[in-house]
Amino acid sequence: MTDTMTPGAKLRLAVQEEHPLQVVGAINAYHARMAERTGYRALYLSGGGVAAGSYGIPDLGMTSLDNVLEDVSRITYASDLPLLVDADTGWGSAFNISRTVKHLIRNGAAGCHIEDQVAAKRCGHRPNKAVVSKEEMVDRIKAAVDARTDDFVIMARTDALAVEGMDAAIERAIACVEAGADMIFPEAMTELAQYKQFTAAVQVPVLANITEFGATPLFKTDELADVGVSLVLYPLSAFRAMNQAALNVYQAIRRDGTQANVLDTMQTRMDLYDYLDYHSFEKKLDVLFAQEKSES
Repeated sequence: MTDTMTPGAKLRLAVQEEHPLQVVGAINAYHARMAERTGYRALYLSGGGVAAGSYGIPDLGMTSLDNVLEDVSRITYASDLPLLVDADTGWGSAFNISRTVKHLIRNGAAGCHIEDQVAAKRCGHRPNKAVVSKEEMVDRIKAAVDARTDDFVIMARTDALAVEGMDAAIERAIACVEAGADMIFPEAMTELAQYKQFTAAVQVPVLANITEFGATPLFKTDELADVGVSLVLYPLSAFRAMNQAALNVYQAIRRDGTQANVLDTMQTRMDLYDYLDYHSFEKKLDVLFAQEKSES
């Protein structure tokens, strides 16, 4: 049944069926394939991940919609899992936000989140963030909702906790739900009780961003389920591990003059081929070459 469903419908179904739904970040198409094989039901593309992983720049609003779409299309081509995309502030006015949503749908995304930071945004777990007015954020969500088709998920992210406090953050979230947001992403929560307040107030699925080395403790899924959280996000966990592994290899080769001492930390060639389904492609080539020989 899921093969005929839209990406948005797949994401909504996964939220209904897995409590809470683990949404894992995939920095590229190959990681998406590994996550799918591991049993995850949904993927995530981080804006910070696109900035760092694809362009080598900080998460400070410097990437564009087209930059993100390039990675979106690669991931959705490689995996059938629904992909939730970090759309930052929507990349502009209502017209730009409309364009953002339409292009994400065309490229196979299941949904996106749009935040209430100013255009010159920062990582959600950094100090000195600034947010737009509640009214401007509501307008962003209305523009996204008006532009969507099918079951594409519109998620409203608020960074207001660190700027205006808990009451204001919840007030913004409620206003976004009234404007048509399907789900809420309260960023940089510091306590389980805060998630419980959000879930009780908004009455739509709430996402918990369990990112490493940030403001939010590494709460477990059962703890988050107990306070009503519907989605648990691990945006860059594999990316951070990949970076450290790469650095270890670079340092070892430079230091030792060989990679022999770090072979045990590498994915084998055969494992790579397995996740890529390499041998089935190779068999097709063998059949093709055999036909060409018989015809010559």
